[in-house]
Amino acid sequence: MTKAELIDSISSKIELPKATAERIVNTIFDDIVAALKSGDKVNISGFGTFQASDRKARTGRNPKTGEAIQIAASRSAKFKPGKMLKDSLN
Repeated sequence: MTKAELIDSISSKIELPKATAERIVNTIFDDIVAALKSGDKVNISGFGTFQASDRKARTGRNPKTGEAIQIAASRSAKFKPGKMLKDSLN
């Protein structure tokens, strides 16, 4: 499912104009990103938890040449599915 398909689904299920549904989806995503940037966890009960994680700098290999390269430290988002989500998939 793409973001556009999500917006269409919300718009049709609760009979909202697409522009309003798009603002809702964008606001939710913006709030999740803002919370992760500030170091907070985002826990959506029954769905799962988003959390920012730090990756240390490391040495990697260029697969084409085999040359050692430095990979910079970075931050990434991790998602851990909740019990209800896991159960619904099995």
